[in-house]
Amino acid sequence: MKILAHLRLLLQITRTHDIARRYFVTNGFDGTLTMLGLTLGFRLSNEVPMEVALSASLGATIALGMSGLSSAYISEAAERKKELRELEEAMLSTLDDSAHARAAQLVPILIALVNSLTPVLLALIIMLPMWATHWGVALPASPLDLAIILAFVLIFLMGVFLGRIGGGFWLWSGLKTLAIAAITSLLILILEI
Repeated sequence: MKILAHLRLLLQITRTHDIARRYFVTNGFDGTLTMLGLTLGFRLSNEVPMEVALSASLGATIALGMSGLSSAYISEAAERKKELRELEEAMLSTLDDSAHARAAQLVPILIALVNSLTPVLLALIIMLPMWATHWGVALPASPLDLAIILAFVLIFLMGVFLGRIGGGFWLWSGLKTLAIAAITSLLILILEI
């Protein structure tokens, strides 16, 4: 509990709670749409063995995670150092042993983890039917069809989450994100023809 309280304090000091939430949604949406696109591509080809689909999906998942980790860490570390330096200049003293200095070190790591783990976890959820088939579990439908359904469900839930944050009607927000997924799918289908 002390660790969570300390992290909450650091997020308050740096005013980065909103940034972490935006990274969660942005990269979660990117990861989910990427997996939707991959899965639809595999489904449309009808010739991709499940091992290839799993390997390609896992490769994309790792790339999304590493991209999120490195890009967020580099940019957030630079921003936190800049803010700490500006605060030190305004106070005419160093803040080496302060909560502000700890926040400048730890918050970029926390933001990078949120930015990285969100698309990875969502992609792994979408891949569950493919893993199940790989492990010999009988499914009621094609694993790719089930993965596509999971992607749509996750995209809808992210819309619901955004609706709750913005104080809007959750269903309308969820339907808007579903429309984005449907347009993405339609573009993939059109380009596949």
